[in-house]
Amino acid sequence: MFEKLKQMRIKLEELNKELEDPNVYADQKRYQKIAKEHAELVPIIEKFEEYEKVQRDMQDAEEMRKSETDADMIAMLEEEYYADKEKLVEIEKELKILLLPKDENDEKNVIIEIRAGAGGDEAGLFGAELKRMYGLFADAHGYTIEELDGNYTEAGGIKEVTFMVKGKGAFSKLKFESGVHRVQRVPETESQGRVHTSTATVAVLPEATNVEIDINEKDLQIDTYRSGGAGGQHVNKTESAIRITHIPTGIIVACQDERSQIKNKEKAMNWLKAKLYDFYQSQADKEYAEKRKLQVGTGDRSEKIRTYNFPQNRITDHRINLTLYSLDSFMNGNIDEMLEALQIAHQQALLSANEE
Repeated sequence: MFEKLKQMRIKLEELNKELEDPNVYADQKRYQKIAKEHAELVPIIEKFEEYEKVQRDMQDAEEMRKSETDADMIAMLEEEYYADKEKLVEIEKELKILLLPKDENDEKNVIIEIRAGAGGDEAGLFGAELKRMYGLFADAHGYTIEELDGNYTEAGGIKEVTFMVKGKGAFSKLKFESGVHRVQRVPETESQGRVHTSTATVAVLPEATNVEIDINEKDLQIDTYRSGGAGGQHVNKTESAIRITHIPTGIIVACQDERSQIKNKEKAMNWLKAKLYDFYQSQADKEYAEKRKLQVGTGDRSEKIRTYNFPQNRITDHRINLTLYSLDSFMNGNIDEMLEALQIAHQQALLSANEE
């Protein structure tokens, strides 16, 4: 690992020299590539140099202790030595995490699909609350929400809804939300006060921009229809909504967000690319996850990942056995503690896999 870090430091020095050359800015593609690589290396090398400094401090303390005769000074130097030794272990862990392979999708926008599962109207209402939860989280982090398609119930719930969370790093924040979310609570329509269990399914996809997905036009069935829901007279007169079926996989996407059929088709195609990318990538990811037994799971949307228990004000994530007693706050978008715990568990699982 340390030999690799030394090579990375040499590479960073080379990049620094390139960035000092005014000519590099003339070629924007080259500049962006250099700047991106530079930005990725800086935190790693800074942490490596912190490691080396603590290592030097340890060596100095040990050398001074050998030549020291005063008992109090020897005790102080030994204390410094062992404190630095503990610090080295922590920095080494941090370095290993920094050296883990980066997920190329982390900086992308994210497409979230929520579908009502078992539980009738209650499942639809819970799905709508999950959408609201992610929306409030997005607002708090400066992200924006763009709805792509929605099918709502008369009770105010959802049958299914798809929206994009737009902003740098949105996918990295929300990528572990895929799976079955289970709610336990007393529905408003329940006269006997019995707790019911309902579910909603969440799928999380990175926006597939700049991804080479080979789509043959012959494999597509494209249908137009009139938008549903609110929208005034326009809704009833114009067939602006688009539905695209990818025949080989059976994947269907629909978009009715825009009044323009062309814009809806463009959004639907981007969404289709994201779903196809996820479809092909998930097979390899699932095989890897099963092989390595990663704690956070495969992201399979049939996997029960979390329970929201309203009577006990409790949220439990079953993948990492984390329980929080702050359900009201959680449903208001304050989900950072859970997301960070999932990220850490994933990193630790990757580290364990690499050490096998």
